[in-house]
Amino acid sequence: MGDCKFSLISTFAITSTYNHILRTILAGNLIFADETQISYQDGSGYVWVIASMEETYYVFTETREGEFLIKLLKNFSGVLVSDFYAAYNSITCPQQKCLIHLIRDLNNDFFKNQLDEEFKTFLQLFTGLLRNIIDTIDKRGLKKRYLNKHRKETKRFFAEIYRQEYTSELVKSYQKRLTKNQEVLFTFLEYDGVPWNNNSAEHAIKAFADFRKRIGYLF
Repeated sequence: MGDCKFSLISTFAITSTYNHILRTILAGNLIFADETQISYQDGSGYVWVIASMEETYYVFTETREGEFLIKLLKNFSGVLVSDFYAAYNSITCPQQKCLIHLIRDLNNDFFKNQLDEEFKTFLQLFTGLLRNIIDTIDKRGLKKRYLNKHRKETKRFFAEIYRQEYTSELVKSYQKRLTKNQEVLFTFLEYDGVPWNNNSAEHAIKAFADFRKRIGYLF
C-alpha cells in the first residue's frame, strides 16, 4: 500500500509539473515547434517539441498527423516559429517559418544547378534582402523598432519575383513557394524578440536524441 501511495503521489507530481510547463509556454508570446520520428522496441512514432526560450514540452504521437496541435495551441496568441511542415499551417496565430530551412534548400539546389543563371539571379535578390536584415539584427538586435524599416524591402522583393516570367523550372518552384509563404517568412520584422530560425526547437530535439542514447533507446 505504501509503495502504491508513493507511486500515485509521484505520478501526480510529475503530471502537475508537466502541465505547469505547458501552461507557462502557452502564456508566453513565442513558441518554437518541431517534430522527429523515432523507433523503439514496440514500434515507431513521433516526438513533438513545443518550446519557449526557457521551457520545453514533449508530446508523443503514433503518427505525424498534427490535428492535436490545433487543440493544444488553440489559446495561444503569440508567434509560432516552425518549419514548413503543413501540419502547423492550421494553427490560428501569427507564424514565422524557419528561414534556415529555406536557406538550406536554396543552397542544396544551387550546388546541384550552378549553371542555372536565372537561379543565381533569384538567389542574389533573396540573399541581398536577407543580408540587409541580418546586418540590422547584428547591430540592433531583434527589435521591431529597427526591423520595421525592412518591410518595404520585403514587399519590393515579393513584387519583383511575382512579376517575373521565369523559364527555369527550379526558379518557378521557388517563386511559387515564396509567394505562397509570403505572409510567414518575415513575420519577425513586426515583433520584438522573434527570431528568424527555429534553433530552440531543434536544440530540444537534439537534447531528446541525446537522452535516448544515454538510456539505451529503451524509448
